[in-house]
Amino acid sequence: MALIRWDPFREMAALQERMNRLFSNVRTQTPFREEEIVQGTWVPAVDIYETNEAIVLKAELPGITPKEITVEVKDNTLTLKGEKKFEKEVQEENYHRVERSYGSFQRVFTLPGAVQHDKVKARFKEGILEVNIPKIEEAKPKQIKVEVS
Repeated sequence: MALIRWDPFREMAALQERMNRLFSNVRTQTPFREEEIVQGTWVPAVDIYETNEAIVLKAELPGITPKEITVEVKDNTLTLKGEKKFEKEVQEENYHRVERSYGSFQRVFTLPGAVQHDKVKARFKEGILEVNIPKIEEAKPKQIKVEVS
C-alpha cells in the first residue's frame, strides 16, 4: 500500500474551486445580466435574436392585455413596460395559495446603433409580444461574389 502525503492546501484549493463553480452557476443563471431592470414584483422572460433584416425581441406576457403594455424606442434603447394586475374575482381570504407573480415591470435593452428606430413594429398574440426592429441597409450583411480571373 502506497502512502499519500496529506496536503491541506490541496483540499482548500478544491473547496475554493467548488465554491467558485457554485457562485458562477448562480451568476450565469440570473436573467438580469446585461440589461437594466427596474425593481418590480415580476419580470417577464425575453428572447432576443437577430436575422439578416432585423433584431427581434419576444416577451412572455401572460394575463396582460395589449393596452397594459408600452414599448418605447429612444436614444438606442428599447423600453418595455407594463403591469400584470391581480385578479380580484375571488376574495383574498378564500385563496389557499398564490404562486403567480403580479405587479408592474420595466425592462430596458440597449440597441445597436444600426437600426431603424422609426420603423419598429410590435405585435401581440396569445400572450407573446414580438417587437421587430429593422436594421438599416448598411448594417445588413452583404455577400460579395468572388470573381475568377
